[in-house]
Amino acid sequence: MKVASFDIVFQEIPGEVTLALNLSNCPCHCPGCHSPHLAEDIGEELTTDLIDGLIDRYGSMITCVAFMGGDANPDEVAHWAEYVRPLKTAWYSGRTSFPRNPRALDYLKLGPYIESLGGLKSPTTNQRLYKRVGNEWQDITSSFWKKNL
Repeated sequence: MKVASFDIVFQEIPGEVTLALNLSNCPCHCPGCHSPHLAEDIGEELTTDLIDGLIDRYGSMITCVAFMGGDANPDEVAHWAEYVRPLKTAWYSGRTSFPRNPRALDYLKLGPYIESLGGLKSPTTNQRLYKRVGNEWQDITSSFWKKNL
């Protein structure tokens, strides 16, 4: 699994300051994808040195690590999610169903991007963001939708 880029983000996981790792070799090829370059085999191999260095670098600034992609290697995503504990973990996946082993995840975004339906910020989206609450998964997608006051 390779990291094509990373950033500190504030909108992908509500209430979290997230180290987002953009993973390459995406097999989904969603039409209208905002990051089509992630379908390529690019970036630096994800290693303990790389992830430890990033976590050390950002320290207490981050509360969550999100794996953005990784659909070609869900078992590796699960491994790395377990590795970064006790930080919260998230996986943005283009898959349509829960992975076999989501126990190391606190958040899970499911669904391919369908341009006509929009992303998570659109009330018509097919994508869903789930948050683990105890042993259950709560759909929190609506937290992305602006409320008219």
